[in-house]
Amino acid sequence: MIYYVIAFIIFLVDQGTKWLVKTNMDLGQEISVIGDFFYITSHRNRGAAFGILQDQRWFFIVVTIIVVIALVWYIQKIKSQPDKLLPLALSLVLAGAIGNFLDRLLMGEVVDFFKFNFGSYTFPIFNVADSAIVVGVALIILDTLLETRREKRREGQQEGKE
Repeated sequence: MIYYVIAFIIFLVDQGTKWLVKTNMDLGQEISVIGDFFYITSHRNRGAAFGILQDQRWFFIVVTIIVVIALVWYIQKIKSQPDKLLPLALSLVLAGAIGNFLDRLLMGEVVDFFKFNFGSYTFPIFNVADSAIVVGVALIILDTLLETRREKRREGQQEGKE
């Protein structure tokens, strides 16, 4: 249950921050947080990460439904295992997927607002849901690397006993 609580809290933070941006800022408005490096901006994205696949709303809705079902199924499958990193990672991905899904379903676009400039390069604008997905995927990769390491240790211990 804790993994769903975590996902729900992140979902609420995502939706709350998007609501604040939508209701308090004009589209395209920017507020400097750290000089020219970090802005809160009001931006809309009709595509996926980095603006790819613009205006493919129904594709994203169908894919997200499938992903959410798979995530819930897998969290249920592994939640009682001693390793807690993987279900935590999956709960982050779940929260982000549902957060952006709701935007697409209700508005046909996702509200993005974190904008970072690195000199003349502007990183694609993103939101809390996107951040949760990225952190979740990074933790899944970390868990995979750690599990590979644990398996090698177990194999080494097995060989030492023989």
